[in-house]
Amino acid sequence: MERQVATLAELIEGSACTVALTGAGISVPSGIPDFRTPGTGLWADVDPMEVAHIDVFERDPARFWSYYRPRFQTLGDKRPNRAHEALAELERRGLLEGVITQNIDRLHRAGGSENVVEVHGSIETSSCRRCATSFELEQVEGLFDERGVAVCSSCGGAVKPDVVLFGELLPESAVARGRDLAERAELMVCIGSSLIVHPVAGLPQLTLEHGGRLAIVTKGATPYDDDAELKLGGEVEDELTALLAALG
Repeated sequence: MERQVATLAELIEGSACTVALTGAGISVPSGIPDFRTPGTGLWADVDPMEVAHIDVFERDPARFWSYYRPRFQTLGDKRPNRAHEALAELERRGLLEGVITQNIDRLHRAGGSENVVEVHGSIETSSCRRCATSFELEQVEGLFDERGVAVCSSCGGAVKPDVVLFGELLPESAVARGRDLAERAELMVCIGSSLIVHPVAGLPQLTLEHGGRLAIVTKGATPYDDDAELKLGGEVEDELTALLAALG
């Protein structure tokens, strides 16, 4: 592992533009389950199409919130881990251009990263579908009515988390920013992602097509393992902490 970490440090030092692409695996050490691990993943015991689809939100908001309300409460208490903090430190040192994340948990920002592209949105806010009033995460709990549905305190409209649900398109501005970073990256470091959920899973290919290189820090196989300069499969906190030490 030490040799591979040293190689990753050399790749970063030799790159004029390094970008991180992160998935659920970077937040597991913070106590947030990933999606697909049998028995513990968020989708292990529930069909996401039955609770996290935009059609469910519109047709049966009580069912939707029966899933999302406890998740909001759980995520609100989570804190960044050493992996999030390591990426923020790389950015402060001028070694990381930005972070593209599939996560909605806001932990990159909480960990100190500034240039963060949240392509699936964030739990940071929820918005009224009728009047567009925005509510901070801490305010949402006070919006629930007797049905267990969050309604706007201004107009009574339906309040939806500012996250991308199944059946919704990704926000154009976030996609454009992510593509720009991917195309400019001389090195993309993919962390804690299986790299199978599109369209984000296509960003490493953009980096390759524009002459950049890939490094992968995640458990389990990805479609890009054969294209990467190296693959680190240990705990993300340990790997990124060791990377900072190798960079001096």
